[in-house]
Amino acid sequence: MVNPTLWLCWPYAKAAGRDDPQRAHSKERVSDPNLTPGTGPRGGHDAYFMKTPPYADPSGRAAHTIRQVEDALAHNRIALAFQPVVNAGSPERIGFYAGLIRITDANGRMIPEQDFMSLVEHTELGRALDTYALRLGLHALRQTPDLRLSINLAAQSIGCARWLRTLERGLAQDYTIAERLILEMTETSNMEQKEQIIRFMDHWAERGVCFALDDFGAGQTAMRYFKDYYFDILKIDGQFIRGIAEDFDNQALVRSMISIAQHFDMLTVAEYVENAADADMLRTLGVGCLQGYLFGAPQILDLSVGPARHLRVV
Repeated sequence: MVNPTLWLCWPYAKAAGRDDPQRAHSKERVSDPNLTPGTGPRGGHDAYFMKTPPYADPSGRAAHTIRQVEDALAHNRIALAFQPVVNAGSPERIGFYAGLIRITDANGRMIPEQDFMSLVEHTELGRALDTYALRLGLHALRQTPDLRLSINLAAQSIGCARWLRTLERGLAQDYTIAERLILEMTETSNMEQKEQIIRFMDHWAERGVCFALDDFGAGQTAMRYFKDYYFDILKIDGQFIRGIAEDFDNQALVRSMISIAQHFDMLTVAEYVENAADADMLRTLGVGCLQGYLFGAPQILDLSVGPARHLRVV
């Protein structure tokens, strides 16, 4: 049954396959033994001792970027930018917002996500960033009751005790948040801990949380993911979207992706939609929703003073 409060998402209560005894729900949690609480400007709940692994980095640029990320965490220079995801057939209807993590250096300069995420995604820093982003997203959902929001995480974060506590506490404060929260797992994250991920997704899906597979096509996707995991949303990577109006190969590939998504009862979202010609082609191909600068740039908002009234989903 489609959740009437979430016109875009099937609430993981897609009943098919939920009675499999081998996929029984469990509250078992696996702590990340490498993530150590510490003390910092805001106390132990927000601080970590980082043990960043060495990188082959002759120029020193990667090490410098990692230090910038560590410093941003220590001094709370992290924010979410909100970008609308619109209905392809009726772009005036915003289905949800994507919460995109942004960090700044000591001089206030924004550090692009592509400069740091690949360096930290599989490290303790990645777990700390995912936890921080989740906390910001849950706060936004509490502050703005009309908001539906997606938050990115690497699959490894579901085994991080601090990330799980943040999710549990956030949803316990307001029962309506779960059905307005979408968790996006990036395709490039490690999703080989099959049973742990299945238990996690099944448990929170029953609460109404939706799940998306992000950046589809960007990595080496195992096609078994579609059989193993019940994703509600498939987000197609921008490399297949930019210039698609003139690219017959990408048109064929996206058409195939849409067919796969439809077979598994998934909503499709095209990322990086930047011009009207590409948007028209995506509508013709049958993409469900569109995200990109054509419909709005990501915006960082100050929610400390109250709800962002214009972040309404219509």
